[in-house]
Amino acid sequence: MNSPVTTPDLLRVLPEFAWCGVGVLLMLLQPFVKNRQALTFIAMLGASVGTLATFFGPAGSAFSGLVQFDLYSLFFHWLIGLISFLVILASDSYLERENLGAAEFYALILFATAGMGVLASAQELLTAFIGLEMSSISSYILAGYRRESIKANESAAKYFLLGSFATAFFLYGIALVYGVTGSTNLSQLASANPSGTLLRLGLTLILIGLGFKVAAAPFQIWTPDVYEGAPTPVTALFSAGPKAAAFALLLRIFATVDAATTFWFWAFWILAALTMFAGNLGALVQSNVKRLLAYSSIAHAGYVLVALAAVTFIKPDPEMHASQAYAAALFYLLSYSLVSVGTFTIVSELGGRGERYLNVDDLAGLGTRQPFAAATFSLLLLSLLGLPITAGFLGKLYIFTAALRSNLVWLAILMAINSVIGSYYYLRLIIVMYMHEHKGPMPADAPVTLSLTASMVITVVVLATLYLGLAPNHVLGIVLNQNLISSSR
Repeated sequence: MNSPVTTPDLLRVLPEFAWCGVGVLLMLLQPFVKNRQALTFIAMLGASVGTLATFFGPAGSAFSGLVQFDLYSLFFHWLIGLISFLVILASDSYLERENLGAAEFYALILFATAGMGVLASAQELLTAFIGLEMSSISSYILAGYRRESIKANESAAKYFLLGSFATAFFLYGIALVYGVTGSTNLSQLASANPSGTLLRLGLTLILIGLGFKVAAAPFQIWTPDVYEGAPTPVTALFSAGPKAAAFALLLRIFATVDAATTFWFWAFWILAALTMFAGNLGALVQSNVKRLLAYSSIAHAGYVLVALAAVTFIKPDPEMHASQAYAAALFYLLSYSLVSVGTFTIVSELGGRGERYLNVDDLAGLGTRQPFAAATFSLLLLSLLGLPITAGFLGKLYIFTAALRSNLVWLAILMAINSVIGSYYYLRLIIVMYMHEHKGPMPADAPVTLSLTASMVITVVVLATLYLGLAPNHVLGIVLNQNLISSSR
């Protein structure tokens, strides 16, 4: 642990340095730069530089094994960096409309992104805890960024209190694991005795802490209130970035530590079933679009948990089936993250000043008033539903196939049932947009067009959704890369 820091060590965490450095720069520039577009450009440049910096990091471990830089962490760094870039771009018009400060907002997004990057590449549990806290503390502030909004203050308070409990579970789980094994390094935990009671208790507490971050039932109770109260671009970030980073750590622990692999199977099975039903059934009765999509986000976390359960319960060719289950989870996280950012970007634009027009009935007649918004929103909703030609269809298909190949027939059946349940509320939104007329005159302050920056984000997401749905082979080749799968182990 006392080895000197080398240049390769620094290069392997260069993305985090870039994201944090630009975040600090934005805060220093705040008193001198009043042009919001300039700050947006600097923030976008910082997100891009941090993402591109992954090319300079040589493969291997850094800081005596605390961080692992490999193809697996590279995949998640690119995904997290892309999410951050799109959220920053989509936030420009929102900050102008709500008259909110841009410098601190973008700095917090970049700090949260750096924390997610640490979480995705952590090879040691305390390092993962530091990444989790970096991301969480920034997220708590972002949730309450609209300080004059009661809902935003409620959102931040609930997120902070419940997040603190989850962090305590995670940290106490690390303490138990260290007490039993004498180490918190995942490579050294690989040979730990899987039958130890205290080790299992520690792994359970770690799973609870990460289950909160991915919004898995029964740890999802914070999600609807936080998603509804937070600024909508922040909700887009919450729905994609922290979830992807937490799943990255879960996958790495699951693939590396044999004790977790053998012990977590039934936990993942039960969590997957509970999460899918909690999300889809909760969404059925929502009248607020953000709350509806929040419950939808819970359900999609359940679908990813199906893939994690499929990793352990495998049939004759375990290596092939495990690789396909990992690849299914990675492809689904990629496709869902992009679609989620796109849907919340559209919702952010349609909500108007103060986010006053977010009821389902406010979408009535949107197909006539804003054809582009209605068409793109419908396409992204159909991707969440799992319609063919969209990324969501292949994502669900790969997870469903992985479950069947792993002989998880009942879990696959539950997943199919939940997909049918989900079709009701997704199609409900589309029907309201195209088949219902808005009652009474539209309010004078209701949004009539999408901003240029939001339109750019939506266009990128729609093209990516269609590309992944129609020509997924290139991306599949990446996630099926045996080196990427094995590097998570």
